[in-house]
Amino acid sequence: MSEDKRKYTMDSHFQEIIKEQMIPDADEVGKTPEGKATSNKVEDVRFDITPEELIDYLNSYVVEQSRTVEIVATKICTHFHRMNLERENTQLKRILGDVKSNMLLIGPTGVGKTYLIKLMADKLHVPFVKGDATKFSETGYVGGDVEDLVRELVYQVDGNIKLAECGIIYIDEIDKTASSGSWYGPDVSRSGVQRNLLKLMEETEVDMKVPHDLASQMEAVIETQRTGKAVRKKINTKNILFVMSGAFTGLPEIISKRLKRGGMGFTGVKMTSTEDVEDLLAKMHAQDLIDYGFESEFVGRVPVVTYLNNLDENGLYQILSSPNSAVIQGKKRDFIAYGIKLTFDDEVLHLFASEAHKLSIGARGLVSIVEKHLMPFERSLPSTDIKKLHISLELLNDPETFLDELIQKHTFESFATNFTKQTGIKLEFSSGAIKAAVSIASEKGIKLKGFLQESLADYEYGLKLVDKTRFTITSKVITDPKAYLNSLVKKSYKGKDG
Repeated sequence: MSEDKRKYTMDSHFQEIIKEQMIPDADEVGKTPEGKATSNKVEDVRFDITPEELIDYLNSYVVEQSRTVEIVATKICTHFHRMNLERENTQLKRILGDVKSNMLLIGPTGVGKTYLIKLMADKLHVPFVKGDATKFSETGYVGGDVEDLVRELVYQVDGNIKLAECGIIYIDEIDKTASSGSWYGPDVSRSGVQRNLLKLMEETEVDMKVPHDLASQMEAVIETQRTGKAVRKKINTKNILFVMSGAFTGLPEIISKRLKRGGMGFTGVKMTSTEDVEDLLAKMHAQDLIDYGFESEFVGRVPVVTYLNNLDENGLYQILSSPNSAVIQGKKRDFIAYGIKLTFDDEVLHLFASEAHKLSIGARGLVSIVEKHLMPFERSLPSTDIKKLHISLELLNDPETFLDELIQKHTFESFATNFTKQTGIKLEFSSGAIKAAVSIASEKGIKLKGFLQESLADYEYGLKLVDKTRFTITSKVITDPKAYLNSLVKKSYKGKDG
């Protein structure tokens, strides 16, 4: 072997280790890294979906955002129909200066911005990637992080570049890139971040090999050895839809100033209601975004701008009561994983919505409120044989006491039922026996179930011995079960002798 070839030869075992860390081979379209076929194909994309079909689907999940749903669903459907038209008619003349339907969603936290776009991506069968605009400048390579989002689309579909080119990239907190006074160093100004995004939103090709990534460099070496040439794999961003979002705090005041309506900070008249803010956002112009701190070129590449309404208490209740509620359905699944069927009174859902609304973080507050109330039950019930739990206001008013009583009641019922199955003898507990058993178990520091099993272990055989078909456990039995059983057996034998 020549000196030159030896220089670039890598040990085969080391090659295998490196390959495990590589991104999927983009040439192996539709294949996973293990070589398994995947169902992700361009042909699976719902290019045929109509705006009304998508609107109806979204409205079954999203509440109080009908205007935004109509706008976003319509433009996304048009984007994919047009993409399909151009795919099937390659002879169509390209329209110079044409702008695709990149979107900007404005709204406070917890109103469903991410959820809305994720739902659409799932319905359309296209890959979806989410990024945070505030992270783009942290490494000092402003454009690098943005391009990584494009590469992530390819990873999402196991190397299928053609399908990745139909994907959706969602960038949250885009308003932070327009905030002054928080960016330092070269190419980390607000305009620097926007311009790097601008390049991707228009049309460019992103190299699948990351220049500063060791794994990508190693993969390139292996690929060159395998094929004898270096193949550059790239993803085109022409049809990738970019959806951005943010709270845009302060934007209503900018709009108010333009309209000379006296927003807070201009004439001292404070906008106190949600309706005031939403009314101003409805009158937003492109110039307002430029005044907010966005480059005019950036604003020009985001033609679809809409806002989401703040969720009131009724809106939060609608989320919980919906059959598609991720919060309630997710919690029901948590419990059914333990074999427990969970149900709720409607007034409980109203309580959850009321408490979540006070947190002022939108739908995000629902999860924490539901978790807070149900944690005691999720902690204790899996250790019991309880199979059903109905959540009522009465239960939530004193959960620990109610839980103790529920577990105690079920423990006695379960013990009696199992006893009957094993012996055929119907067993009951008097109220005095229940109180005594709970008290003794507590004093001994053992679980009630274990106490009953230990104390009444001999009764399965003993009651059969005395020909009992029905027996009531009293406080006397619980206080000294062995003595009581011995006495019962002796009386039975004396009766037979007589």
